[in-house]
Amino acid sequence: MFNATKDFLGKPAPPNYVAGLGRGATGFTTRSDIGPAREGPDSGPAGGTAGRGRGAATAAAHAAARDETEAAMHQDPDNMAGLFSTLPYERDDEEADKVYAAIDAKMEERRQKRRTGDGDQDEDNEDAAGDKRPRIHEQFSDLKRQLAAVTEDEWSNLPEVGDLVGKSRSKGRLRNNDPSAMRFTPVPDNALLRGQASRGLVTTLDPAADGLASGLGPGDATTGKVDLVELGQARKHMLGLQLDRFSDSAAGSSTVDPRGYITGLNSLMVQSNAEVADIKRARTLLHAVTSTNPKHAPGWIAAARLEEVAGKLQQARAVIGKGCDACPLSEDVWLEAARLHPTERAKTVLSEAVKHLPQSVRIWLQAVQLETDPKLRKRVIRRALELVPNSVKLWKTAVSLEEDPTNARILLSRAVELVPLAAELWLALARLETYDNARKVLNRARKAIPTSHEIWLAGAQLEEQQPGEPETMVKTVIERAVHVFSEKGNILNREQWLKEAVACERDGYPLTCQAIVAATLTLDLDPEDQESTWIADAEQALEQGAVETARALFAHAIRAYPTHEDLWLAAADLERKHGTPGSLDALLKRAVKYCPQTELFWLMGAKELWLVGRVDAAREILGLAFDANPDSEQIWLAAIKLEMENRLFDNARLLLAKARVTANTAKIWMKAVQLERITNDPEAARALLTTALAKFPKFDKLWMIKGQLDEERNDLAAAREAYRAGMTRCPAAVPLWRLAARLEERAGVPVRARALLERGRLLNPRTPTLWLDAIHLETRQSGPTSSAMSPATKLILSKALQECPHAGILWAEAIFLDPRPQRKGRSVDAMKQCPDDPVLMTAIARLFWSERKLDKARTWFERALKLDSDAGDTWAWWYKLELLHGTPETQQKVREGCAQADPHHGELWQPIAKDVRNFGIPVEEKLAKVAETIVPPK
Repeated sequence: MFNATKDFLGKPAPPNYVAGLGRGATGFTTRSDIGPAREGPDSGPAGGTAGRGRGAATAAAHAAARDETEAAMHQDPDNMAGLFSTLPYERDDEEADKVYAAIDAKMEERRQKRRTGDGDQDEDNEDAAGDKRPRIHEQFSDLKRQLAAVTEDEWSNLPEVGDLVGKSRSKGRLRNNDPSAMRFTPVPDNALLRGQASRGLVTTLDPAADGLASGLGPGDATTGKVDLVELGQARKHMLGLQLDRFSDSAAGSSTVDPRGYITGLNSLMVQSNAEVADIKRARTLLHAVTSTNPKHAPGWIAAARLEEVAGKLQQARAVIGKGCDACPLSEDVWLEAARLHPTERAKTVLSEAVKHLPQSVRIWLQAVQLETDPKLRKRVIRRALELVPNSVKLWKTAVSLEEDPTNARILLSRAVELVPLAAELWLALARLETYDNARKVLNRARKAIPTSHEIWLAGAQLEEQQPGEPETMVKTVIERAVHVFSEKGNILNREQWLKEAVACERDGYPLTCQAIVAATLTLDLDPEDQESTWIADAEQALEQGAVETARALFAHAIRAYPTHEDLWLAAADLERKHGTPGSLDALLKRAVKYCPQTELFWLMGAKELWLVGRVDAAREILGLAFDANPDSEQIWLAAIKLEMENRLFDNARLLLAKARVTANTAKIWMKAVQLERITNDPEAARALLTTALAKFPKFDKLWMIKGQLDEERNDLAAAREAYRAGMTRCPAAVPLWRLAARLEERAGVPVRARALLERGRLLNPRTPTLWLDAIHLETRQSGPTSSAMSPATKLILSKALQECPHAGILWAEAIFLDPRPQRKGRSVDAMKQCPDDPVLMTAIARLFWSERKLDKARTWFERALKLDSDAGDTWAWWYKLELLHGTPETQQKVREGCAQADPHHGELWQPIAKDVRNFGIPVEEKLAKVAETIVPPK
């Protein structure tokens, strides 16, 4: 191979070939050459002698030129021009350049066509595939959804797919009498046996080896034959049931006790050879540890525990006994020895231990725990106190063993003398003393431990427990504590004091909590950040359930900033949720005193009094509100509503007459018209409406009322004219367009209804309700017997989702317009577009309801109401579910929640809630009326 003659040997060299030119060599000329092989640098003053490479200067010049040329040539590895710059440009080079240029021009033309959209469909597909490479499951997602509509007969009639290529080849070979077509390869015996074993039936089954002996459903109980495949599926199902019992469906966490699980692992015995080998290896290592360093106590403990794990308890006791002899001053070794021995033997071990370690508190406490007789326990602990008199743990154990408070008090008196720096002993003694003696004890404790805040807090709590009015004393104690600690360098900061306040509230000392907040609220806090910081602290306290702490924070903040409305609103919200009607009333009275121009405080106060049945007190507050805000529309409307809700229509009519003169707003005129409609006086309502429209022609609700009044007397022409005038003056009023379209549909002119809805969408783009009415119109026009979506409905729905892709109300409609097999896929797409839409969540709950998954439906109803409790349709759907499938308790729960939320919106809710015939009925009755109109999902 290596001695073969190369094919280029003996052949003429290419034109202008210079050996080694690519590696930087420089050619030279002879008489037979036409010219120089390579251009060199300027000759300079040396003339022709430099071109011949004569002399040292000429060689240096050539070397510098070569270095510059090589640097320029190798600067870009992809640029090969420098290698062939000296070669001639021949005809084949020119042809190649033309071919490459033609290819580039063709490719650029194709790209231009794809960019402008003028290319073929195949090219567009290629371009789309080049721009975006969708995954396989994304390409066939629509086809997979269509598979849901395939029936069982169609599935069963699908032909089997075979090796068509192989069949065609074999048929051709048979036709041609090819002997290779009859060849076959025998299957090995082991493959046959393995297949027989995998598909065969066992004839015996050990009930003790499998917990499914009582449930051999797949097999034959008489013959004992069991299908292993079905048996495996049954075992998998049983395992899933067992895991479900151990799982917490609410929190998603396991309910297995980890401590009990570890305890169970300790009882396992070593069985496998690998475990035995590991124990032998560990025993050898630990023997080396104890031999080389016998004074190392952890080595002895590890060796003893190894023997215990191996099941050799006697050997473990022997090992730990040697450890006690080798390390008599290690309390861990003695405690391990006591643990490994029985109780009586453990007592002997500990008695030997205290001889070597008489000052060990842990050994004495273990000795006390081993005793079962209370007298012996007291004797042991007193002996321990004689040897270790300054141990707080021993004194606490001794006090806990005393049943007589007098003996405990004597022990604590002695304990605080011997351990004066233990605050918990002082506090325990103060709890056992009387009030006067406790004050003396706490005073002594403050002198002994001047930096202990627990003692000061105990003093304040002691004062709070006394009868009478202890607020002053509690406040004095806390203020003195803060002053003392400030002189000593602020032992506790503001956040730590607030934590102590929360702890005092939880222990049942609200006065101490309030005193701490009042005394420490401004510690280390800039005046500019006080208000925001206090509000944040109050919200954090409410999250922890500390209502008194938050109330104290708001009270102090209000005293500091009495004219700030946000503080009053936050405090009022706190009292409404966690306080009493009296506390809220008192707070609102103070609020209107400092902020009389804030209408909301007056309205809140009147509403709270009205809800508790104090109508006269509510009128009195509104009267004061009129004095402070004579031109306030909100206060006039609140007073009118108060009279109307109590069925005092004459009083309401008088108030409205005054309000039309004083305030003279569009809403007051509308309320006057509504009052006449409620009292069934349409002529008076029309008279007021005519005057109101003359004064406020651009108030859309007046035009709506006029159209509804005309519809009630079946004057469709007048109603159509009212809606037309309203749409002309108020083109942005979407309800007017909807009412006009519904009027035309009821009049039997769906073409006009479509035109009105389309014009409304042009003037009010991206309005989901207009698209929804158009979808409903096409659905009704397609007929009630039509089970599939009509082409017109499908077209309107697709356009609506394109213009309003994040409208949950449209996605909810699309889910139930699709066939049943496609609804789940549509709901998944909808959740991607509108993950937090309450209307869509209600639709998904209805979808689960249709599949009889009632618990999931209730969960989704609750999620929707958490996002928007004002959605009356959600409450109605949930109540309908409970009426059909719930219990009286769940129905009452929904009714109470709806009454508390008092919803006002919803496609199904508003027509019934705003009907004048339903004025003044409770929310529960409105809920029942809406639920009657609902048809359960199918």
